[in-house]
Amino acid sequence: FQPKQVILFGSLEQGEGQAESDVALLIVFPTVADKRKAAIQIRRALAHFDVPKDIIVTTPTEIKKFAAIKGSFLRSAVSEGRILYERA
Repeated sequence: FQPKQVILFGSLEQGEGQAESDVALLIVFPTVADKRKAAIQIRRALAHFDVPKDIIVTTPTEIKKFAAIKGSFLRSAVSEGRILYERA
């Protein structure tokens, strides 16, 4: 995988996670043909980590489109999330 960014968001990022909380990751690819297929492949690659995972795949174009909309999921994830990885 060669994502542009990996962003941790949700309760764990906000310090409110519980033992049963999932690791919510927003994976940003420059382009992606099939977001669902990409998310499944990432889940499989991370299967050895024994924690619940919520993997969301998106693109910079989608972020630009939805990040300005108040209440949108992407706006919240991008503005409140923590960048774990960013390709130079």
